[in-house]
Amino acid sequence: MIAGLQEAHLRQQTRNALSSRERSREAAKSLFSQKGYESTSISQIARLAGTSESQVIHHFGGKAGLLRAVLEDAWEQINRAIRLAIAKSPSSLDKLRLSFNIVLASFEKDAGLGTLVLLEGPRLRRGQHMIVLTQGYQEFIEILDGILKEIADRGELAEQIMPEAFRSGIIGLVEGMLRHQLLARTCGFPASYSEADIWTLVSTLLSACLRSERQKPRILSISK
Repeated sequence: MIAGLQEAHLRQQTRNALSSRERSREAAKSLFSQKGYESTSISQIARLAGTSESQVIHHFGGKAGLLRAVLEDAWEQINRAIRLAIAKSPSSLDKLRLSFNIVLASFEKDAGLGTLVLLEGPRLRRGQHMIVLTQGYQEFIEILDGILKEIADRGELAEQIMPEAFRSGIIGLVEGMLRHQLLARTCGFPASYSEADIWTLVSTLLSACLRSERQKPRILSISK
């Protein structure tokens, strides 16, 4: 009982340390992932955050702004971790692997985030004509494109493979398989494969798109 009181006290201290904006964002993240975007109201978010509806609307403008802020914050953290990780790796292929490893680890650590990115973010809302495309996600795409440009510049990408097509293909593969895994956990969708199975397919796609040793152009040294 004492441990439970201490934990509750710690949660309250953490809550008090966060600003009204941060509390609202975290409350929205929790409710959107548990109840769904459409089923969550501003009043519920304000109540969980311990603030007023007017404050929530002042900070974010409404639910759409809240969802964008949640996704933006998540991608900002993911991108920061990716940039730190790949800065230490000389191998372009390792950079690509590290980038996806960090995304997968983030979703595994925070299941609610995975739900929002995979299910809520891509959905069209009532009265909207575009999905939520955050600056953070676009920066993630830019990171991948930079890595793939390195691979292509080194002559490691098969000549007939366009880097952007490869990027979209590998993202679509990973996102689709993760989304089906999520549906398997929530509503019995037939997707009993593991993360290792995802990487087997990613590795197969990667191998198919890279040049073999015989296909790579020879680099001739020029003697003086």
